[in-house]
Amino acid sequence: MIQPVDNVIETNGLSKSFGDVHALRGVDLAVPRHSIFGFLGPNGAGKTTLMKTLLGLSRPTSGSGTIFGHDIVQESVAIRERIGYLPQQPRFIEYLTARENLLFAAKFFFNGPQAKIQERCDEMLELVDLADKANRPTKGFSGGEKQRLGIALAQVNYPDLLILDEPASALDPIGRQSVLEIMERLRKYTTIFYSTHILDDVQRVSDNVAILNHGQVVTSGPIEIILSGKDGVVYTVTLKGKADGLGQRLSDLPWVTHASAKARNGSTIWQVSVSDEAAAEASLLRHVLSDTTVTVTEFSRKKYELEEVFMEIVKGDGDGR
Repeated sequence: MIQPVDNVIETNGLSKSFGDVHALRGVDLAVPRHSIFGFLGPNGAGKTTLMKTLLGLSRPTSGSGTIFGHDIVQESVAIRERIGYLPQQPRFIEYLTARENLLFAAKFFFNGPQAKIQERCDEMLELVDLADKANRPTKGFSGGEKQRLGIALAQVNYPDLLILDEPASALDPIGRQSVLEIMERLRKYTTIFYSTHILDDVQRVSDNVAILNHGQVVTSGPIEIILSGKDGVVYTVTLKGKADGLGQRLSDLPWVTHASAKARNGSTIWQVSVSDEAAAEASLLRHVLSDTTVTVTEFSRKKYELEEVFMEIVKGDGDGR
């Protein structure tokens, strides 16, 4: 019996060139099983090229990659049997209903008993909240409804990996929210690898993130680590009153690595970087309040937004060459 690998997707130095254009430059990725992995980058970063290479639609110039432990070049047929794929703009036979489109596709891709095809299609329509529109021609579907139907089609063969290319890029906020909710429902059934440039979506649903710029992965890992920022754990303390000597007292604490202050609207805002989160959580506020001449109006751990981290990483990466 073949034992399952911990990572569904692994690449090592994967590169793809089109003449003098280097679309992918030594991409190293590891996508854990049953995770939602957000793959993001600015337009032209190489996201779609990577997806095509993983799917066996484009051969890498150099490097290697595996999906389910199978080589993406030599064993692409075996890989595709276990993958569901949603292109950025899914197409359907517009005069057919949603159910008819699913049934048509399922006859090619569904791996279960043929007698179960109808049941599986109804299950997928329920999953993506289209059961009440199952008998409508897809010609009249909204963009969000088409994306949801595309996910149902991609999921019809019980895939072990779902690859989504910009699944919510052209949708309004309600359509985007609906697609994200479906992705979260699917987490327990499959691994989801999706590309996007909508940073709020990534921050909401992703377990792991990789940022691609100019064909290179500039950072990758669990999203909570990415969002911790380059300064690590930082606490914000807002004070009223004169805090003479507070900077020195904070610097004397062995787990404080940096402390800085700025004045704003009659208050002083301290940013305190720490190396020991548990110690800071237990003692930092007590050390500040030991000065009875000050009043603490706010105390919190600094939270980074993905957009802030993304812009800092991408701009810091320069042209990637």
